[in-house]
Amino acid sequence: MQTVNSKPLNTYPWFIRLFFSKQKRKYGQVLEPGLIWGRSPKVFATLALLYGAFDRGSSPVPPALRSLVTVRVSQINHCEFCVDINAATLLKRGVSLEKVAALANWRQAQPPELFTAQERLALGYAEAMTLNRVDDDLRRQLKAQWPDDFIVELTGLIAFQNMSSKFNSALDLPAQGFCALPTASPAGTSAAAP
Repeated sequence: MQTVNSKPLNTYPWFIRLFFSKQKRKYGQVLEPGLIWGRSPKVFATLALLYGAFDRGSSPVPPALRSLVTVRVSQINHCEFCVDINAATLLKRGVSLEKVAALANWRQAQPPELFTAQERLALGYAEAMTLNRVDDDLRRQLKAQWPDDFIVELTGLIAFQNMSSKFNSALDLPAQGFCALPTASPAGTSAAAP
């Protein structure tokens, strides 16, 4: 049961309606989480700007990798909306349907090279962060693979996606039909380092 409902569009402040117009142009519809976050206009505007910073073209984290980790975090947090929209974005970023479908079980993916070593490290980190299981060994692996600026952006993106997907899941916000994929992580998913 969806906990909080949206309001009529004309009741939101004008600057929030500008964000909604952009969503409608980009996705063909206003996003339900935006309508709910829009009930707190200053928080919504701040979140939209933060998301834009993570999703900018000059981010050191490549677009496909950003989408891989956001889908995986969303699966773990059982956010139907986030899996839906982020998986659609992942496909638009050129990731194969086979890889997207294997994401919930990426550790057992066949062939094993379906996910690169960097993708496996980022996915392992996303799972560990989401489940509060980041350890020194994983931190060493991150430092050996990427520069500090990359690690900061990846960490911030994973934290942002956790907030977003937990918000949407807690309020039971539904998928909006962007991409039909499984929404939950399989039982027993481990957050051990790759």
